[in-house]
Amino acid sequence: MTDKIAAHHAKTSGVAPRRRSEAHKTAGTQGRPRGGGRGSTKTQSVRKGDREKAAKKRVLVVGSLNADLVVRVTHFPTPGETVPGTDFTIHPGGKGANQACAAARLGARVSMIGRVGADLNGRLLDSSLVAAGVDTSGVIEDAAAPTGTALITLDASGQNEIVIVPGANGRLSPDDVERSRPLFEDAELVLLQLEVPLETIETAARVARAAGALVILDPAPARIEALRLLPLCDYVTPNRTELALLAGHDAEANPGRSTLELSTELAVELLGRGAQHVIAKLGAEGALLVGAGTEHFWRGRRVQVVDTTAAGDVWNGAFAAALVAGANPEQAGHFANAAAALSVTRAGAQPSMPTGPEVEAFMRTPAPERRDPPKTPSRKRRSSAS
Repeated sequence: MTDKIAAHHAKTSGVAPRRRSEAHKTAGTQGRPRGGGRGSTKTQSVRKGDREKAAKKRVLVVGSLNADLVVRVTHFPTPGETVPGTDFTIHPGGKGANQACAAARLGARVSMIGRVGADLNGRLLDSSLVAAGVDTSGVIEDAAAPTGTALITLDASGQNEIVIVPGANGRLSPDDVERSRPLFEDAELVLLQLEVPLETIETAARVARAAGALVILDPAPARIEALRLLPLCDYVTPNRTELALLAGHDAEANPGRSTLELSTELAVELLGRGAQHVIAKLGAEGALLVGAGTEHFWRGRRVQVVDTTAAGDVWNGAFAAALVAGANPEQAGHFANAAAALSVTRAGAQPSMPTGPEVEAFMRTPAPERRDPPKTPSRKRRSSAS
């Protein structure tokens, strides 16, 4: 974050710019020890000279862990309609765990703070994260609540409808965050979402700022109360529905306007409410970055869609992994777009997440890209997101 943006942020939001950490401390643990570790794959964007430095940086995820109960149908039922399912599976998921898994598979050193139940689903989630190389020492096993559950229905096109039952996620507290401060001191970047209590996420954002870490908020599930978090975050990454809700806009209004034009306008609205940078994740169309004096659009790639579940989580995890590995925001977004596109060609949340070499190979493969949406007339386009 540049000094100019930091000064503008402090003036408009009342939140003082934080100091950047110059050294990393050894992380402590909270909860039952759960192992961890990581692979060594780097993103395509990393310069050779950055690899040693990048290896010392860590991504910390504070968020949810869910067991995804997935049913496939030919079409979504209308109210009162019963439809037959064609398949049923259980996958490890949850927005927090998904983003941790995605970043770790792409080569980042990742730690996770969260809660699971003392049950089979909790062990499933722990095993999946450890297999990906995530340090789960900050994940607490809660004997008083079951592991969170997501009921996911997928139609023939791969689109999804999701109902979340928080379970142990709803018991992740500000005190849990405070007890895990050593993990924040070791983090270069902190990923947050809204599937755990809002006061816990607010505490995590404040602790992260105090530790000098970059803060990225995925405001999902969207809720208007999350507006108070915007000044605490370096990036906020809504999809188009979440962007409309946070900006107070009717998502069904203005049907004749281009997605890019409308998304730019709503992102600027969030800048006025304290956000430093907004990245609108626009699904198959791509993603849009808007900041003070900065705007960049990453086009989506054409792929055969199997399952869109967790595509947004893969985007965030990949963006974080690329940033801590030395990429600038424009490079990181390009990498994240490719990782998310590759993930939707596979079934499941965490099972669909690609590795660094897979994403690099995918990026080298010539593929027809979608056309840019019409340019926005109200703001000057820029060639760089950095």
